This record gives sequence, structure tokens and C-alpha cells, in this order.
Amino acid sequence: MRNEDQPILIYTTFPSLEDAKRVGEALVAARLAACVNAFPGMISIFEWEGARETAEEVAMIIKTRASLKDQVMAETKRLHPYEVPALLVLATDGGSEEYCAWILNETGGAKA
Repeated sequence: MRNEDQPILIYTTFPSLEDAKRVGEALVAARLAACVNAFPGMISIFEWEGARETAEEVAMIIKTRASLKDQVMAETKRLHPYEVPALLVLATDGGSEEYCAWILNETGGAKA
């Protein structure tokens, strides 16, 4: 498999399930992601602007291909309600041949 076709995962978080669904729907509709998984009910503890914060968040994993990384991150950032969204790229060593092919197919441009 070529490096640009390698599946990657992009991790992010949202303040609500509605926000996560809105961004996830847009990424899949634009064929920037084959699939997104949203995990509501996460508790985040972090420092922000000098204060300790605790927040309920929704974690999301975006499944895409390496060649779309910059586009996916830019579009997620553009649609994201946070000033500084968490956007972390997680490389993979591939996966099942069939699943990787599905990701490539779903992120391969406009559907006929």
C-alpha cells in the first residue's frame, strides 16, 4: 500500500454530541472521512488559560487516508466550535485488506 493511501485516524473532541455529529456528517459527505466514531460521555480534565477545567466532552475518531490529513484537519478546524480543538493524527500499520480498501474507496472522490 502506498504511503498516501495508508489509513490514519484523527482524534478530536467536541463539547456536545450534536457538534460531533454535525462535523462528522460534513466530513463523510465531503468524502474526507470514510467513517467517524463519536463517543459521548467522556470527562476531560485540563488546564485552560490558567485555570483547571473539568468538562463533559464527546471524543471522535475520524477514519481517513494519509493523503487527506491536511484537508481533514483544516475542515474539522473550520467547523469546530472550540478556539483550539484537539486534533491529533494517529498513524496505523494498516489493518485488514478489505477494511483498508473500503476506507480508500469511501475517500476516493465523488460517488457516481
